[in-house]
Amino acid sequence: MRLLSTLSLLAYSAVSLAASDWPQWLGPTHDAVWQESGVVETFPKEGLPVKWRAEVGLGYSGPAVAGGKVYLTDYVKTGGKVKNAPDSRNVLEGTERTLCFDAETGKLLWKHENERPYSISYAGGPRAVPAVAGGKVYVLGAEGNFWCLDSETGKVVWSKDFNKDYDADTPIWGFSGHPLVSGSFVYCLVGGEGSVMVAFDDETGEEKWRALSSKEPGYGAPSIIEHDGQQQLLIWTPQGVNSLDPVTGTPLWSVDLKPGYNMSIMAPRQFGDKLFVCGIGNASAVIQLGKGKPSAEILWRGTPRNALYAANMTPLIIDDVVYGCDVESSALIAARLSDGKRLWESKLPTIGEEGNGRHGTAFVVRHQDRVFLFNELGDLILAKLTPEKYEEISRFHVLEPTNEVFGRPCVWSHPAFADRAMFARNDKELVCVDLAASK
Repeated sequence: MRLLSTLSLLAYSAVSLAASDWPQWLGPTHDAVWQESGVVETFPKEGLPVKWRAEVGLGYSGPAVAGGKVYLTDYVKTGGKVKNAPDSRNVLEGTERTLCFDAETGKLLWKHENERPYSISYAGGPRAVPAVAGGKVYVLGAEGNFWCLDSETGKVVWSKDFNKDYDADTPIWGFSGHPLVSGSFVYCLVGGEGSVMVAFDDETGEEKWRALSSKEPGYGAPSIIEHDGQQQLLIWTPQGVNSLDPVTGTPLWSVDLKPGYNMSIMAPRQFGDKLFVCGIGNASAVIQLGKGKPSAEILWRGTPRNALYAANMTPLIIDDVVYGCDVESSALIAARLSDGKRLWESKLPTIGEEGNGRHGTAFVVRHQDRVFLFNELGDLILAKLTPEKYEEISRFHVLEPTNEVFGRPCVWSHPAFADRAMFARNDKELVCVDLAASK
Protein backbone atom coordinates (compact mmCIF):
# COMPACT_ATOMS: atom_id res chain seq x y z
CA MET A 1 0.00 0.00 0.00
CA ARG A 2 2.89 2.36 0.84
CA LEU A 3 4.52 1.60 -2.51
CA LEU A 4 1.31 2.36 -4.41
CA SER A 5 0.93 5.64 -2.55
CA THR A 6 4.51 6.59 -3.37
CA LEU A 7 4.09 5.74 -7.04
CA SER A 8 0.87 7.73 -7.22
CA LEU A 9 2.57 10.78 -5.71
CA LEU A 10 5.48 10.55 -8.13
CA ALA A 11 3.15 10.12 -11.11
CA TYR A 12 1.05 13.09 -10.03
CA SER A 13 4.13 15.28 -9.61
CA ALA A 14 5.42 14.29 -13.05
CA VAL A 15 2.11 15.15 -14.70
CA SER A 16 1.99 18.50 -12.91
CA LEU A 17 5.50 19.40 -13.98
CA ALA A 18 4.87 18.47 -17.60
CA ALA A 19 1.69 20.53 -17.65
CA SER A 20 3.42 23.58 -16.15
CA ASP A 21 0.88 23.73 -13.31
CA TRP A 22 1.06 25.11 -9.79
CA PRO A 23 -1.62 22.87 -8.28
CA GLN A 24 -0.96 23.46 -4.58
CA TRP A 25 0.91 25.62 -2.07
CA LEU A 26 4.63 25.89 -2.99
CA GLY A 27 4.06 24.32 -6.38
CA PRO A 28 3.84 20.86 -7.91
CA THR A 29 6.61 19.30 -5.82
CA HIS A 30 5.90 21.35 -2.70
CA ASP A 31 9.38 22.91 -2.67
CA ALA A 32 8.86 26.47 -4.02
CA VAL A 33 10.83 25.66 -7.17
CA TRP A 34 9.49 26.72 -10.57
CA GLN A 35 10.77 24.39 -13.28
CA GLU A 36 9.36 26.09 -16.40
CA SER A 37 11.59 27.26 -19.28
CA GLY A 38 11.16 30.26 -21.58
CA VAL A 39 10.89 32.73 -18.71
CA VAL A 40 12.19 36.31 -18.69
CA GLU A 41 15.77 36.89 -17.50
CA THR A 42 15.14 40.57 -16.81
CA PHE A 43 12.03 42.75 -16.78
CA PRO A 44 11.51 45.24 -19.63
CA LYS A 45 12.00 48.91 -18.79
CA GLU A 46 8.35 49.65 -19.52
CA GLY A 47 7.29 46.96 -17.06
CA LEU A 48 5.83 43.49 -17.41
CA PRO A 49 2.65 42.89 -19.43
CA VAL A 50 -0.45 42.26 -17.34
CA LYS A 51 -2.56 39.68 -19.19
CA TRP A 52 -5.71 40.22 -17.15
CA ARG A 53 -7.22 41.39 -13.88
CA ALA A 54 -10.30 39.85 -12.24
CA GLU A 55 -12.34 41.20 -9.36
CA VAL A 56 -12.16 39.19 -6.11
CA GLY A 57 -12.97 39.69 -2.43
CA LEU A 58 -11.00 39.52 0.80
CA GLY A 59 -8.38 36.84 1.35
CA TYR A 60 -4.88 35.84 2.40
CA SER A 61 -5.05 32.61 0.40
CA GLY A 62 -2.96 32.32 -2.74
CA PRO A 63 -4.15 30.86 -6.05
CA ALA A 64 -3.59 27.37 -7.44
CA VAL A 65 -3.26 26.81 -11.20
CA ALA A 66 -3.99 23.50 -12.94
CA GLY A 67 -5.32 22.38 -16.29
CA GLY A 68 -5.69 25.89 -17.67
CA LYS A 69 -7.74 27.10 -14.68
CA VAL A 70 -7.00 29.27 -11.66
CA TYR A 71 -8.61 28.45 -8.31
CA LEU A 72 -8.89 31.01 -5.52
CA THR A 73 -10.83 31.43 -2.28
CA ASP A 74 -12.13 34.74 -0.96
CA TYR A 75 -14.63 36.31 1.44
CA VAL A 76 -17.42 38.74 0.59
CA LYS A 77 -18.26 40.68 3.73
CA THR A 78 -21.88 41.66 4.40
CA GLY A 79 -21.58 42.80 8.01
CA GLY A 80 -18.95 43.98 10.47
CA LYS A 81 -15.67 45.80 9.94
CA VAL A 82 -12.22 44.28 9.47
CA LYS A 83 -10.08 45.21 12.49
CA ASN A 84 -6.57 43.76 12.48
CA ALA A 85 -5.73 43.35 16.16
CA PRO A 86 -3.39 40.38 16.77
CA ASP A 87 -4.78 39.48 20.20
CA SER A 88 -8.55 39.68 19.68
CA ARG A 89 -11.14 38.10 17.42
CA ASN A 90 -12.92 40.12 14.76
CA VAL A 91 -16.57 39.20 14.07
CA LEU A 92 -17.72 39.45 10.45
CA GLU A 93 -20.76 38.30 8.50
CA GLY A 94 -20.37 37.18 4.93
CA THR A 95 -19.86 34.48 2.35
CA GLU A 96 -16.77 32.36 1.81
CA ARG A 97 -16.27 31.49 -1.87
CA THR A 98 -14.20 29.34 -4.18
CA LEU A 99 -13.70 30.93 -7.59
CA CYS A 100 -12.51 29.28 -10.80
CA PHE A 101 -11.09 31.42 -13.63
CA ASP A 102 -9.82 30.68 -17.11
CA ALA A 103 -6.03 30.96 -16.80
CA GLU A 104 -5.62 32.54 -20.23
CA THR A 105 -8.38 35.15 -20.15
CA GLY A 106 -9.36 35.60 -16.50
CA LYS A 107 -12.99 34.80 -17.26
CA LEU A 108 -14.93 33.51 -14.25
CA LEU A 109 -16.00 29.93 -15.01
CA TRP A 110 -17.77 28.98 -11.79
CA LYS A 111 -18.02 29.81 -8.11
CA HIS A 112 -18.97 27.91 -4.98
CA GLU A 113 -20.44 29.93 -2.10
CA ASN A 114 -20.89 29.18 1.59
CA GLU A 115 -22.43 31.69 3.97
CA ARG A 116 -20.10 31.67 6.97
CA PRO A 117 -19.64 34.16 9.82
CA TYR A 118 -16.08 34.73 11.01
CA SER A 119 -14.78 35.18 14.55
CA ILE A 120 -11.01 35.25 14.11
CA SER A 121 -8.15 37.71 14.35
CA TYR A 122 -7.14 39.28 11.03
CA ALA A 123 -10.52 38.23 9.70
CA GLY A 124 -10.03 39.42 6.12
CA GLY A 125 -10.64 36.14 4.34
CA PRO A 126 -9.51 32.50 4.02
CA ARG A 127 -5.86 31.52 4.40
CA ALA A 128 -5.16 28.18 2.75
CA VAL A 129 -4.19 27.65 -0.90
CA PRO A 130 -6.49 25.17 -2.69
CA ALA A 131 -5.04 21.81 -3.75
CA VAL A 132 -5.99 20.46 -7.18
CA ALA A 133 -5.66 16.79 -8.14
CA GLY A 134 -7.56 14.08 -9.99
CA GLY A 135 -10.34 16.31 -11.29
CA LYS A 136 -11.08 17.76 -7.85
CA VAL A 137 -10.14 20.86 -5.89
CA TYR A 138 -9.76 20.71 -2.10
CA VAL A 139 -10.52 23.94 -0.25
CA LEU A 140 -10.13 24.83 3.43
CA GLY A 141 -11.97 27.83 4.85
CA ALA A 142 -10.84 30.01 7.73
CA GLU A 143 -13.49 28.60 10.12
CA GLY A 144 -12.79 24.94 9.31
CA ASN A 145 -15.15 24.19 6.43
CA PHE A 146 -13.35 21.72 4.16
CA TRP A 147 -14.72 21.17 0.65
CA CYS A 148 -13.96 18.71 -2.12
CA LEU A 149 -15.31 20.26 -5.33
CA ASP A 150 -15.43 19.05 -8.90
CA SER A 151 -12.68 21.06 -10.61
CA GLU A 152 -14.68 21.46 -13.82
CA THR A 153 -18.06 22.45 -12.41
CA GLY A 154 -17.55 23.48 -8.78
CA LYS A 155 -20.17 20.97 -7.61
CA VAL A 156 -19.67 19.57 -4.12
CA VAL A 157 -18.24 16.03 -4.07
CA TRP A 158 -17.95 15.83 -0.28
CA SER A 159 -17.36 18.16 2.65
CA LYS A 160 -16.32 18.31 6.31
CA ASP A 161 -16.86 20.80 9.13
CA PHE A 162 -13.88 20.61 11.49
CA ASN A 163 -15.76 22.44 14.26
CA LYS A 164 -18.65 19.96 14.26
CA ASP A 165 -17.06 16.76 12.98
CA TYR A 166 -13.92 16.91 15.14
CA ASP A 167 -14.91 19.27 17.95
CA ALA A 168 -11.98 21.41 16.83
CA ASP A 169 -12.00 25.01 18.00
CA THR A 170 -11.07 27.58 15.38
CA PRO A 171 -7.58 28.92 16.22
CA ILE A 172 -7.45 32.66 16.87
CA TRP A 173 -5.88 33.29 13.44
CA GLY A 174 -8.13 30.83 11.64
CA PHE A 175 -7.56 27.45 10.00
CA SER A 176 -4.47 28.04 7.87
CA GLY A 177 -2.85 24.69 7.07
CA HIS A 178 -2.80 24.23 3.30
CA PRO A 179 -4.23 20.78 2.41
CA LEU A 180 -1.85 18.26 0.88
CA VAL A 181 -2.82 15.60 -1.68
CA SER A 182 -0.66 12.52 -2.15
CA GLY A 183 -1.92 9.46 -4.01
CA SER A 184 -5.38 8.65 -2.67
CA PHE A 185 -4.82 10.62 0.56
CA VAL A 186 -5.75 14.19 1.45
CA TYR A 187 -3.94 15.40 4.57
CA CYS A 188 -5.26 18.22 6.75
CA LEU A 189 -4.33 19.99 9.95
CA VAL A 190 -7.60 19.73 11.89
CA GLY A 191 -7.31 19.92 15.69
CA GLY A 192 -9.38 18.34 18.43
CA GLU A 193 -8.44 15.46 20.70
CA GLY A 194 -6.40 12.86 18.81
CA SER A 195 -7.08 14.51 15.46
CA VAL A 196 -4.53 17.24 14.94
CA MET A 197 -3.63 15.45 11.69
CA VAL A 198 -6.30 13.67 9.67
CA ALA A 199 -6.02 11.77 6.40
CA PHE A 200 -9.11 11.59 4.18
CA ASP A 201 -9.86 9.45 1.14
CA ASP A 202 -9.58 11.78 -1.84
CA GLU A 203 -12.66 10.34 -3.59
CA THR A 204 -15.13 9.85 -0.75
CA GLY A 205 -13.91 11.96 2.16
CA GLU A 206 -13.88 8.88 4.38
CA GLU A 207 -11.45 9.25 7.24
CA LYS A 208 -8.48 6.94 6.77
CA TRP A 209 -6.79 7.80 10.05
CA ARG A 210 -6.36 10.52 12.66
CA ALA A 211 -3.37 11.22 14.88
CA LEU A 212 -1.82 13.52 17.51
CA SER A 213 -3.20 15.75 20.22
CA SER A 214 -2.17 19.28 21.07
CA LYS A 215 -3.70 22.14 23.05
CA GLU A 216 -3.47 24.21 19.87
CA PRO A 217 -3.05 22.72 16.37
CA GLY A 218 -0.93 25.57 15.02
CA TYR A 219 -1.03 26.95 11.50
CA GLY A 220 1.38 24.81 9.51
CA ALA A 221 0.90 22.70 6.42
CA PRO A 222 1.65 18.96 6.24
CA SER A 223 4.50 17.91 3.98
CA ILE A 224 5.97 14.62 2.82
CA ILE A 225 9.67 13.85 2.69
CA GLU A 226 11.60 10.74 1.78
CA HIS A 227 14.55 9.66 3.88
CA ASP A 228 16.41 6.39 4.12
CA GLY A 229 14.02 4.77 1.63
CA GLN A 230 10.87 5.65 3.56
CA GLN A 231 8.30 8.39 3.22
CA GLN A 232 7.48 10.48 6.28
CA LEU A 233 4.58 12.89 6.77
CA LEU A 234 5.74 15.94 8.74
CA ILE A 235 3.70 18.42 10.72
CA TRP A 236 4.95 21.11 13.11
CA THR A 237 2.53 21.80 15.96
CA PRO A 238 3.07 24.25 18.83
CA GLN A 239 4.40 21.30 20.85
CA GLY A 240 7.04 20.18 18.38
CA VAL A 241 7.92 18.66 15.02
CA ASN A 242 6.21 15.32 14.34
CA SER A 243 6.77 12.56 11.80
CA LEU A 244 4.01 10.11 10.89
CA ASP A 245 3.68 7.17 8.57
CA PRO A 246 1.67 8.75 5.71
CA VAL A 247 -0.32 5.56 5.07
CA THR A 248 -1.23 4.53 8.62
CA GLY A 249 -0.75 7.70 10.66
CA THR A 250 1.52 5.84 13.06
CA PRO A 251 3.81 8.29 14.90
CA LEU A 252 7.46 7.74 13.94
CA TRP A 253 9.23 10.41 15.99
CA SER A 254 8.84 13.87 17.49
CA VAL A 255 11.20 16.58 18.70
CA ASP A 256 10.44 19.45 21.04
CA LEU A 257 10.34 22.88 19.37
CA LYS A 258 7.86 25.40 20.75
CA PRO A 259 7.27 28.68 18.90
CA GLY A 260 5.83 31.75 20.57
CA TYR A 261 2.06 32.32 20.54
CA ASN A 262 1.48 28.78 19.17
CA MET A 263 2.60 30.09 15.77
CA SER A 264 3.98 26.93 14.18
CA ILE A 265 3.60 28.01 10.56
CA MET A 266 6.35 26.96 8.17
CA ALA A 267 6.61 23.46 6.73
CA PRO A 268 9.92 21.84 7.79
CA ARG A 269 12.40 22.05 4.90
CA GLN A 270 14.56 19.05 4.07
CA PHE A 271 18.17 19.32 2.94
CA GLY A 272 19.92 15.99 2.61
CA ASP A 273 19.44 14.03 5.83
CA LYS A 274 18.45 17.10 7.85
CA LEU A 275 15.50 19.44 8.38
CA PHE A 276 15.34 23.16 9.05
CA VAL A 277 12.46 24.62 11.09
CA CYS A 278 11.97 28.14 12.43
CA GLY A 279 9.38 30.49 13.87
CA ILE A 280 8.69 33.37 16.21
CA GLY A 281 10.03 33.25 19.76
CA ASN A 282 13.60 32.15 19.03
CA ALA A 283 12.35 28.83 17.65
CA SER A 284 14.94 27.86 15.06
CA ALA A 285 16.63 24.50 14.71
CA VAL A 286 18.32 22.01 12.43
CA ILE A 287 17.12 18.45 12.97
CA GLN A 288 19.23 15.39 12.10
CA LEU A 289 17.23 12.49 10.64
CA GLY A 290 18.26 9.03 11.82
CA LYS A 291 19.16 5.99 9.77
CA GLY A 292 17.48 2.61 9.95
CA LYS A 293 14.49 3.03 12.25
CA PRO A 294 12.97 6.53 11.75
CA SER A 295 14.27 8.89 14.40
CA ALA A 296 15.43 12.48 14.80
CA GLU A 297 17.40 14.73 17.11
CA ILE A 298 18.16 18.44 17.19
CA LEU A 299 21.69 19.32 16.06
CA TRP A 300 21.50 22.98 17.06
CA ARG A 301 19.02 25.59 18.20
CA GLY A 302 19.20 29.25 17.33
CA THR A 303 20.02 31.97 19.81
CA PRO A 304 18.73 35.56 19.66
CA ARG A 305 21.88 36.70 17.87
CA ASN A 306 22.05 34.01 15.23
CA ALA A 307 19.87 31.92 12.91
CA LEU A 308 16.70 32.87 11.06
CA TYR A 309 13.26 33.31 12.59
CA ALA A 310 10.60 33.41 9.87
CA ALA A 311 6.89 33.58 10.65
CA ASN A 312 4.67 34.24 7.64
CA MET A 313 6.63 32.44 4.94
CA THR A 314 8.44 29.15 4.47
CA PRO A 315 12.15 29.83 3.85
CA LEU A 316 14.05 28.62 0.79
CA ILE A 317 17.17 26.46 1.04
CA ILE A 318 19.87 26.68 -1.63
CA ASP A 319 22.88 24.45 -1.04
CA ASP A 320 23.92 25.00 2.61
CA VAL A 321 22.23 28.38 3.13
CA VAL A 322 18.65 29.20 4.13
CA TYR A 323 16.97 32.42 2.95
CA GLY A 324 13.90 33.81 4.66
CA CYS A 325 12.19 36.85 6.18
CA ASP A 326 12.99 37.49 9.82
CA VAL A 327 10.01 38.24 12.05
CA GLU A 328 11.75 40.85 14.23
CA SER A 329 13.87 42.81 11.75
CA SER A 330 11.56 42.29 8.72
CA ALA A 331 14.72 41.74 6.65
CA LEU A 332 15.44 38.99 4.17
CA ILE A 333 18.22 37.04 5.85
CA ALA A 334 20.77 34.51 4.63
CA ALA A 335 21.86 32.10 7.36
CA ARG A 336 24.35 29.26 7.27
CA LEU A 337 22.71 25.91 7.97
CA SER A 338 25.76 24.38 9.62
CA ASP A 339 25.52 26.67 12.65
CA GLY A 340 22.87 29.36 12.01
CA LYS A 341 25.33 32.19 11.47
CA ARG A 342 23.77 35.13 9.64
CA LEU A 343 25.64 35.99 6.46
CA TRP A 344 23.72 39.10 5.38
CA GLU A 345 20.35 40.80 5.70
CA SER A 346 18.41 43.35 3.66
CA LYS A 347 15.02 45.04 4.02
CA LEU A 348 15.10 46.12 0.37
CA PRO A 349 13.12 43.07 -0.87
CA THR A 350 10.60 43.07 2.00
CA ILE A 351 9.42 46.42 3.41
CA GLY A 352 12.01 48.67 1.74
CA GLU A 353 15.23 50.09 3.17
CA GLU A 354 13.38 52.88 4.97
CA GLY A 355 10.57 50.66 6.20
CA ASN A 356 9.96 49.90 9.87
CA GLY A 357 8.03 47.27 11.78
CA ARG A 358 7.95 43.53 12.40
CA HIS A 359 6.75 40.61 10.27
CA GLY A 360 7.98 42.07 6.98
CA THR A 361 7.17 39.48 4.33
CA ALA A 362 8.24 38.37 0.90
CA PHE A 363 7.37 34.99 -0.62
CA VAL A 364 10.36 33.41 -2.36
CA VAL A 365 10.27 30.98 -5.32
CA ARG A 366 13.38 29.62 -6.99
CA HIS A 367 13.75 29.53 -10.78
CA GLN A 368 17.01 28.11 -12.11
CA ASP A 369 19.84 30.27 -10.67
CA ARG A 370 17.53 33.12 -9.67
CA VAL A 371 14.54 33.72 -7.42
CA PHE A 372 11.23 35.51 -7.78
CA LEU A 373 10.08 37.40 -4.69
CA PHE A 374 6.57 38.77 -4.23
CA ASN A 375 6.64 41.14 -1.29
CA GLU A 376 4.09 42.79 0.95
CA LEU A 377 4.38 46.05 -0.98
CA GLY A 378 2.88 44.28 -4.00
CA ASP A 379 6.16 44.18 -5.93
CA LEU A 380 7.45 41.26 -7.98
CA ILE A 381 11.24 41.11 -7.78
CA LEU A 382 13.74 39.08 -9.80
CA ALA A 383 16.97 38.57 -7.88
CA LYS A 384 19.94 36.36 -7.18
CA LEU A 385 20.57 35.06 -3.68
CA THR A 386 24.09 33.93 -2.79
CA PRO A 387 25.93 33.45 0.51
CA GLU A 388 27.67 36.76 -0.21
CA LYS A 389 24.80 39.11 -1.08
CA TYR A 390 21.31 39.97 -2.24
CA GLU A 391 21.48 41.06 -5.88
CA GLU A 392 18.32 42.63 -7.31
CA ILE A 393 17.92 42.32 -11.09
CA SER A 394 14.43 43.72 -11.78
CA ARG A 395 11.32 44.93 -9.97
CA PHE A 396 7.70 45.47 -11.10
CA HIS A 397 4.80 46.78 -9.03
CA VAL A 398 1.95 44.30 -9.50
CA LEU A 399 -0.72 45.07 -6.90
CA GLU A 400 -1.62 47.69 -4.36
CA PRO A 401 -1.25 46.51 -0.74
CA THR A 402 -4.92 46.64 0.30
CA ASN A 403 -4.56 45.04 3.73
CA GLU A 404 -2.90 46.39 6.88
CA VAL A 405 -0.54 45.07 9.55
CA PHE A 406 0.76 47.06 12.52
CA GLY A 407 -0.33 50.27 10.82
CA ARG A 408 1.43 49.72 7.49
CA PRO A 409 -0.22 48.61 4.20
CA CYS A 410 0.51 45.08 3.04
CA VAL A 411 -0.49 42.22 0.78
CA TRP A 412 0.15 38.82 2.36
CA SER A 413 -0.71 36.19 -0.23
CA HIS A 414 1.57 33.58 -1.80
CA PRO A 415 1.58 33.81 -5.62
CA ALA A 416 1.44 30.94 -8.12
CA PHE A 417 3.80 30.51 -11.07
CA ALA A 418 2.49 28.61 -14.07
CA ASP A 419 2.11 28.89 -17.85
CA ARG A 420 5.06 31.34 -17.94
CA ALA A 421 3.10 33.74 -15.77
CA MET A 422 2.62 34.79 -12.17
CA PHE A 423 -0.83 34.82 -10.56
CA ALA A 424 -1.23 36.99 -7.45
CA ARG A 425 -4.06 38.58 -5.49
CA ASN A 426 -4.88 41.31 -3.01
CA ASP A 427 -8.29 42.01 -1.46
CA LYS A 428 -9.73 43.47 -4.66
CA GLU A 429 -8.29 41.69 -7.67
CA LEU A 430 -6.52 38.63 -9.00
CA VAL A 431 -3.81 39.48 -11.53
CA CYS A 432 -2.02 37.45 -14.20
CA VAL A 433 1.42 38.86 -15.11
CA ASP A 434 3.11 37.60 -18.28
CA LEU A 435 6.63 36.29 -17.58
CA ALA A 436 7.30 34.70 -20.97
CA ALA A 437 10.65 35.55 -22.56
CA SER A 438 10.50 37.58 -25.76
CA LYS A 439 10.79 35.46 -28.90
